[in-house]
Amino acid sequence: MTAAASGPGPAMPPRKRGRPARTSASDGPATRDRILIAARNEFAERGYDKTSIRGIAKAAEVDPALVHHYFGTKEQVFEAAIELIFAPAMGVPDAVHGSREGAGERMARYMFGIWENPVSRLPLLAVMRSALTNETAAAVLRGMIERRVLLRMAGELDVPNPEFRAQLAAGHLIGIAMLRYVIRMEPMASAETDDIVAMVGPTLQRYLTES
Repeated sequence: MTAAASGPGPAMPPRKRGRPARTSASDGPATRDRILIAARNEFAERGYDKTSIRGIAKAAEVDPALVHHYFGTKEQVFEAAIELIFAPAMGVPDAVHGSREGAGERMARYMFGIWENPVSRLPLLAVMRSALTNETAAAVLRGMIERRVLLRMAGELDVPNPEFRAQLAAGHLIGIAMLRYVIRMEPMASAETDDIVAMVGPTLQRYLTES
């Protein structure tokens, strides 16, 4: 008998770069949501510098190419993740909408309600720490707050220089949040929320409503 000729098998087609092949288990809206949640958790736990696309993909149990496919660069993934983290704060413009009377107190009570909730506080703290140590993270956070919160809030204010006033109000609250929740400076850290709101509300009221 003549032995069958041996040799190299048929040439394999070159592997295509970019998006992996679509499968029901690894693609679709559910996968995108899983990646986004994994990204939120990774950024919250590790900060911007120590989070990687590969780490997000591992946490979401997907190929890193899918992370790039849905969100692009690490900066773009971070932007999507902090939008999810800051979703509760997107209601601030609604809190100041309506009667001018009490707008400052409503805004303060709304924001401190978010900070006092451990579920929302921990990711917020992580994002703020990232913004303090990384300029890319700071730029993304700054842009998101400006577009999604401050510009909408300014649209609700019937006063001169509404954007500047919205920034003053937001800066006042962010400064208090830094002392209370990040630096944990006493007596601010252990003060009653109602006491802080009572002190801060009139100042915010002046920013938001006084001509």
